[in-house]
Amino acid sequence: MAFRKFINSKTLLSFFAAFMLLGTNVLMAQTPAATGAGEPEAPQVDWAGVSYYVLIFFLICLGVAVIGKILKIYDLTLKIQGKKGLKWNTVMGVICLVFLIAGIYGAYWSFTVQGSMTLPESASAHGVNIDEMFTVTTVLTMIVFFITQILLFTFLFRYRHSDKRRAYFLPHDNTIEKIWTIAPAIVLTILVVFGFFTWQKIMDTSEKVGDINIDITGHQYKWELRYPGKDGILGPKDFKLVTGFNKLGVNFKKRSSFDDLAVDTMYLPVHKTIRLNIQAQDVIHSVYMPHFRVQLNAVPGLPTFFKFTPTITTAEMRRKTDDPKFEYLVYCNKVCGGGHYNMQAVVRVVTEAEYQAWLSRQKPYLTDQLKKELHFAAAESSKSVSQNRLALNN
Repeated sequence: MAFRKFINSKTLLSFFAAFMLLGTNVLMAQTPAATGAGEPEAPQVDWAGVSYYVLIFFLICLGVAVIGKILKIYDLTLKIQGKKGLKWNTVMGVICLVFLIAGIYGAYWSFTVQGSMTLPESASAHGVNIDEMFTVTTVLTMIVFFITQILLFTFLFRYRHSDKRRAYFLPHDNTIEKIWTIAPAIVLTILVVFGFFTWQKIMDTSEKVGDINIDITGHQYKWELRYPGKDGILGPKDFKLVTGFNKLGVNFKKRSSFDDLAVDTMYLPVHKTIRLNIQAQDVIHSVYMPHFRVQLNAVPGLPTFFKFTPTITTAEMRRKTDDPKFEYLVYCNKVCGGGHYNMQAVVRVVTEAEYQAWLSRQKPYLTDQLKKELHFAAAESSKSVSQNRLALNN
C-alpha cells in the first residue's frame, strides 16, 4: 500500500522533474577542455553546476510543501476552535498576484541579463533586415504578452470566488469573437507579408559580376574550404572521385579545376557578394555564421548555396567589441556526432587589398601527392620524352 501511495503521489512527478532537470544540465553543462597541444578534448561535464541546480530544485519543492502543510494545519486549527477556516480562494488569488510580480521580475531579468548576451550588430547587409524583422516581432509579442499576463492574473485575484456576488454567465458574444479573431489575424498577416518580402530580398539568386564563389563542404568533424583560382570558376566535383588526397572529389578532367585553392581560413573581402556553395559528405551538418546571420543545412547529396555581403571587417569588429582577439567563426549547427563541438573554422573579413594579398599566398588544391595519385607525373614525363624524340629526329 505504501508503495502504491508513493506511485500515486506527487512525489513521483517531483523525482521525474528532477531527473529531466539533471539530464538537461548534463547536456548543456559541457565545456571543451584544452590539451597541451592546443586541441580541445572531449567535453567535460560540470557536475558541480548540475548538483547546484538539482539542489535548488529540491529546496524549492520542499519549501512549497512546508508552506502548504503549515497553511493546512492553520486551517484545521481555526476549524477546531469553531472559527471559519482559511479563505482558500483569497489565498490562491494572492498567490496569483505573487506569481505575476515574480513573473514580471523574471521577464525584466531576462531582458537585462540575458539580453546583454545577444550578438553585436549584424556584419552582413541582409542581417540588418533580419534584425529589424526580429525586433518588430519581439516588440509586438512582448506587448501582447505583458497585457495578457497582467490581465489574466489580475482578474484571477479581482474576481476570485465570493459568496457576496454571483458570476455572470456569457455563453457567446459575436463582437468579442470578431475582435480576438480579426485583430491577431491582421497583425500576423502584416508580419508574414513583411517576412515574405524580406526573405525574397535575402534569397536573391541572380548572378552578378564580381561575385566570389566559395566551396564549403562538411564532414565529421571539419569544414573543407575551396576557392577558385585566377579563372574565378570552381571546378566540378564528383563523390565517386573522393580519395585520401582528393577529399572533395574534384574532377580534374575540367581545366577549371587545376587552379582551385585549398584553404584553412575563410577570408572574405568586405562589401563583396559571397556565394557559399554548401555540401556535406556523410551526415547532415549546418553552416552557421551567427555574426552574418547565416544558417543553412548541409545535406548529403543535396548541394545548395547562400549569398551574403559582409559589411564589417574583423579589425572593425574588434574595435567595436573592444576585443583584440575577436574572430568571426563558422560553426556546425547540427549535433553531427561526438566531435560536433570542435567543428568550426575562422572567418576573417578584410579589405580588398588584404584579400588579394592573402589569395596570392594560397596553395593549389592539386598537390604533388594528388598529382601522383592521378598519374599526372607519368603523363607529363611521357609527354616530355615524346617531345625530346621529335627534337632528335629533326
